[in-house]
Amino acid sequence: MTHPIAVLTGDLIASTALPRARLENAIQALAQAAQQISDWQGGASPRFTRSRGDGWQIYLVHPEMALRAALYLRAALRIGGKDLSTRVSIATGPATLPDAPDLNHAGGAAFVASGRGLDAMTGPVTMTHASGGALAAATCLADHISQSWTSAQARALLHMLPPTPPTRTEAAALIGISRQAVDQALSGAGYAALTEALALIETAP
Repeated sequence: MTHPIAVLTGDLIASTALPRARLENAIQALAQAAQQISDWQGGASPRFTRSRGDGWQIYLVHPEMALRAALYLRAALRIGGKDLSTRVSIATGPATLPDAPDLNHAGGAAFVASGRGLDAMTGPVTMTHASGGALAAATCLADHISQSWTSAQARALLHMLPPTPPTRTEAAALIGISRQAVDQALSGAGYAALTEALALIETAP
């Protein structure tokens, strides 16, 4: 069956410099974040699939949530240290999903475009959207902002980036820091501008 979906394909940046245990922990952080993303889409699993050692792939039943998911995954990694990040290639469109729990045998335009986008990525750009236009522009800016996130900022973002986040006071209690520290972390991470852009993308006709 063919579904219009979003596909996110990525790989860890500079993974060859990571000790084996650190690489495995990074992949596990991505897998756990992907599981949290299932709550954004009514419990539908993104089917996190590892590939080529440091590569990964997920899909979303709500394509408009793709950039939010990409930033969430990047935040989940950055909590572990400034040296942890991932490239992300986003594509939307029709796709055929296998009955198997992973995406190894998935096909269709969205999977092809997402994979090609990752293969074509060069230079300082580490996040792209194959749709082009305004979506690609927003993704480019989000990429630039998120590349400089600190671990403290990422920890706050992991609580506040989901589409229905807790209050900042609640997030502070969950993290074990002050509300002021949460405010400072989110301000430094560009949270207000990012979430405004995400809301505009996700509610666009």
